[in-house]
Amino acid sequence: MSTRRVLVAYATRYGSTEEVARAVAETLGEKGLTTEVEAAKNVRSLDGYDAVVLGAALFVGSPHKDARKFLDRHQTALQAIPVAVFAMGPISADDLEATREQLAKALGKLPWLRPIATEVFVGAYDPSRLARADKMLAALPASPLHGVPAQDGRDWDAIRSWAAGLAERLAEGD
Repeated sequence: MSTRRVLVAYATRYGSTEEVARAVAETLGEKGLTTEVEAAKNVRSLDGYDAVVLGAALFVGSPHKDARKFLDRHQTALQAIPVAVFAMGPISADDLEATREQLAKALGKLPWLRPIATEVFVGAYDPSRLARADKMLAALPASPLHGVPAQDGRDWDAIRSWAAGLAERLAEGD
């Protein structure tokens, strides 16, 4: 059995998605896969990788711009290897289904992309870390983030469980 090399690329605005990408890579590594973690914007080539996991923050139903650029830049290579996608979106588990639908709709705009697995996880939110423009948006009374305190709803057990299941699927490719 050969060792499969998996790139875990991420697109993040405030770091939460990167932390989840690292947990996914760690779990894949524990299952015998060789992983590398890299910001999607820094990936120049997919040569030498047997699979890709792409993690992206989801904003207003659209994946982070760096994830969209990554998909555009590497479209040909991504059609030749297994791809899995996870998104960080809602700050409450109550919004998971709606966010899953948003991810499915966004991925549906890329008919060439056929992920072997997708998932959405609850994210983290800290209004004190927001950039100026995001602070202004969150301050609007109509914003769903108006008055929301800092919170971290990431379910690390669910994240690791998803990654472990993904590792089994990727290992089957050997």
